[in-house]
Amino acid sequence: MRPPPLLLLLLPLFLLSLPLAAPLSQDGLYLLQAKRGLSDPAGALSSWNPRDPDPCNWTGVHCGRPDRRVTSLDLSYSQLGGPFPLFLCRLPFLSSLNLRCNNLNSTLPSAVSACRALTRLDLPDNLLEGPIPGSLAAIPGLARLNLSFNSFSGGLPPRFGEFARLESLSLVSNLLNGTMPSFLGNVTSLKRLELAYNPWTPSDLPSEFSNLTNLEYLWLSGCRLTGPIPESLGRLPRLWNLDLSVNQLTGPIPSSLAWLKSAIQIELYKNSLSGELSLAFSNMTSLRLMDVSTNQLTGAIPDDLCSLPLQSLNLFENHFEGTLPESIALSENLQELMLFNNKLNGSLPSDLGKNSRLQSLDVSYNQFSGPIPENLCAHGELEELVLIYNNFSGTIPPSLGKCESLYRIRLKHNQLSGTVPEGLWGSPRAYLLELAENSLVGNVPDALSGAHNLSVLDISRNLFSGPVPDVFVSLTKLVEFNGSHNNFSGQIPRSLVQLSRLSTLDLSDNALSGEIPEGIKGWRMLNELDLDNNKLSGEIPAEIGSLTVLNYLDLSGNYFSGKIPDELQNLKLNLLNLSNNQLFGDIPSMYDKQVYKDSFIGNPGLCGDLLGLCPTRSDGRKSKSLWMLSVIFVLAVLVLVVGISWFYYKYKNIKKARKGAAMSKWRSFHKLGFSELEIADCLKEDNVIGSGGSGKVYKVKLSNGEVVAVKKLRGVTKKEASTFEPEKDGYQVEVETLGKIRHKNIVRLWCCCNTGDCKLLVYEYMPNGSLGDMLHKSKGSLLDWRTRYKIALDAAEGLSYLHHDCVPAIVHRDVKSNNILLDGEFGAKVADFGVAKIVKVGNGEEQMSVIAGSYGYIAPEYAYTLRVNEKSDIYSFGVVILELVTGRLPIDPAFGEKNLVTWVSATLNQKGIDDVIDPKLDASHKEEITKVLEVGLLCTHSLPISRPSMRKVVKLLQEAGSGGTARIVKRDGKLSPYYYEDAPNKANYSSENPVQYMKEQGSK
Repeated sequence: MRPPPLLLLLLPLFLLSLPLAAPLSQDGLYLLQAKRGLSDPAGALSSWNPRDPDPCNWTGVHCGRPDRRVTSLDLSYSQLGGPFPLFLCRLPFLSSLNLRCNNLNSTLPSAVSACRALTRLDLPDNLLEGPIPGSLAAIPGLARLNLSFNSFSGGLPPRFGEFARLESLSLVSNLLNGTMPSFLGNVTSLKRLELAYNPWTPSDLPSEFSNLTNLEYLWLSGCRLTGPIPESLGRLPRLWNLDLSVNQLTGPIPSSLAWLKSAIQIELYKNSLSGELSLAFSNMTSLRLMDVSTNQLTGAIPDDLCSLPLQSLNLFENHFEGTLPESIALSENLQELMLFNNKLNGSLPSDLGKNSRLQSLDVSYNQFSGPIPENLCAHGELEELVLIYNNFSGTIPPSLGKCESLYRIRLKHNQLSGTVPEGLWGSPRAYLLELAENSLVGNVPDALSGAHNLSVLDISRNLFSGPVPDVFVSLTKLVEFNGSHNNFSGQIPRSLVQLSRLSTLDLSDNALSGEIPEGIKGWRMLNELDLDNNKLSGEIPAEIGSLTVLNYLDLSGNYFSGKIPDELQNLKLNLLNLSNNQLFGDIPSMYDKQVYKDSFIGNPGLCGDLLGLCPTRSDGRKSKSLWMLSVIFVLAVLVLVVGISWFYYKYKNIKKARKGAAMSKWRSFHKLGFSELEIADCLKEDNVIGSGGSGKVYKVKLSNGEVVAVKKLRGVTKKEASTFEPEKDGYQVEVETLGKIRHKNIVRLWCCCNTGDCKLLVYEYMPNGSLGDMLHKSKGSLLDWRTRYKIALDAAEGLSYLHHDCVPAIVHRDVKSNNILLDGEFGAKVADFGVAKIVKVGNGEEQMSVIAGSYGYIAPEYAYTLRVNEKSDIYSFGVVILELVTGRLPIDPAFGEKNLVTWVSATLNQKGIDDVIDPKLDASHKEEITKVLEVGLLCTHSLPISRPSMRKVVKLLQEAGSGGTARIVKRDGKLSPYYYEDAPNKANYSSENPVQYMKEQGSK
């Protein structure tokens, strides 16, 4: 049917009246071409669409007026992947390009020099690799270049000395291994130079850097610098930050640095500097923060230094001697004074704190004496007071009892006397009160109830007397209470049993009387209970058997009576001591063994089969003739046994020799209740419970009812043996390590065997297997949050023992969830020390010949430096924490090219905490889970220096479970963890330099 003629006439007019679609600009076409070369899993570029012809409206695009040309592009934190988008270089007016924190991979092409208009290029936190193109120097107006936190390798191209206008160059944390680029001394326009944490070839600090007369910020941490600090650095008139930490510099600090009059922060942390502190400090009138800690500096602390208007003075871990100059007390700006681990003596200045707003004072491990200054908290801002292991005497100043800002109080091991100010007992913010090993007297007042934030209370080895106050109902966060070796009397307070988070209770060596209070089953997290040498009486409560995580139980030296509860057999104790009481009856079968004899001596009424514990029971109804008949029968049996033995030896010697050889090199580390032959007979395929590259693991049930785990290491071929180094002998390392150490959170090695052809390791059996299997397989639902938190804390305590309590320290080198084993009550123990390394005294780190560890857990710096220290373990443990919080594997196809660490960071930034936490966890624990997550993020910091020590990790985890303060804050659009124990406003926190702040905090 034809349309009417009138409609045909009006149709052209209608089409002309329609608005014409505006064509996409040339800049828009270039942007779309760049988009096609990128992967965009998060849809960050979804607005880049031809339907909107104006690219100035697109995400991340900024245009200049009035011609609306693209001048700036910011696509940071967008999860973009793929190679560098060269099409962006066709934008003729693009002056700023920010692609930080994405997944750009491959190499950075030389053609990037086509971005001729660039003045700023930011590509940090990507996956770029290969050499850095020298063609970047051909960009005429480039003023800022940031390539940090990638995987660039090789040396820095010499063409970088040709930059004409470059003001900021940042190459932190790459794999650059050439020589320190002295030619950068030609780039006199530089104001900021950051080359830190690269495995540069060891060399001296280039004297050519003294030509950089505009330089304000020089960061050369972890650059393997050697030799002395050049005198020529004193010719940098504008330098305000000099950081030469974590190197191998030697010699004194040159006096020429006195010319750095504008310096506000000089850091020489963790070097091998020696000699005296020889700065002419009187010229450094602008100095605010000084850190020369962890070196080998000697001599006295210069009076000129203490006369400066310092905010922070860190001289810890050196060899300084003499007294602290009185002039330090005149500094009105002083907020932080850290002098621990030196050889300082004399008294602290009496006016210290009077003229300044002092916040942190740590002078521990010195030889200071005299009284504690009265004015330390004169301005009410003192938060941290650490005076442990000195010779301070006199009374604790009453002013400290009025200092409500205190949160960390450590006065242990001094010569303090008198009573403790009542206000100090009830410090409202204090989480740690440590008064142990002094001569303090008096009662503990009811004011203790005001310390509702208290986590650790240690008042042991003093002269306190009277009753322990019944005020613990308000101390709900208390984890550890040690009141041992005092003169306390009366009963154990009933309110103590209401502390559900209590892990350690030690009231030994006092005069406490009465019974153990009822209701102790509420101590579900109690690990250590020590009440020995008191006057306690009554029966041992059967409820103790319900304390499933109890590891240490000492009730000796009291007046306990009655029978030993059979419920004690439910416990997995490393120590049991019930000696010297008034117990009677039979010993529970689990403990009726010679190995436990010392646990029961001094109880005349106890009976059992333990030799020498109690008189042998005789049956009066037996006749003398029957006794004689029994003797004859025994003799006959002996003759028969001897005959059989001779026959066995004569005719079965081959089989016996084979087994005898196999057992000839058995070595035990604990008293054993089984024979070696019994182990060998049970190594059958039906008993295999696990296998790996090193061999198989068998579950062996012994005739005495005990169960052990046996690892049978596979044999090594001659070809393999010829390539092995001593450090790779897993059997030898395991035996030498586990054979010497004892800790409740380290798996126990019962015994071992090495005949050359056969190597066996016999461990305690852990019924719930490894954390990795439990968490990532079908049993993951059994791990609620409280269980996961306990596992994290147990494992942290085990690693802390290795790092801090073993002499020399031990680095595990393969911390992962599969090497954390769980007992029947989900208590965690660190296992598998086949690649562990003993760190020699004097060596903070040691270079390995090969990488040890498991993919996804290896610290980034270990992968390219092969240097092992405790920080490598801490990174791996951080990954384990992230596993516990997220329920995810460290490497997952869902992450793409990311790992768990980068996935957590990216997801936190884009979606928030709810998308990170394992959905199987109860949301009611969200606050505590968040705090533990922050500890994991702190442990996995890319800079080793920023990771806390394992001792600090244990404390942070305890505080996380006790309501400690932790926050995730946003920095430049990216979420980062900053863990505080104090108020939100940290005085020396710099929003301009968060990496520096984290480094300062991590070092402590």
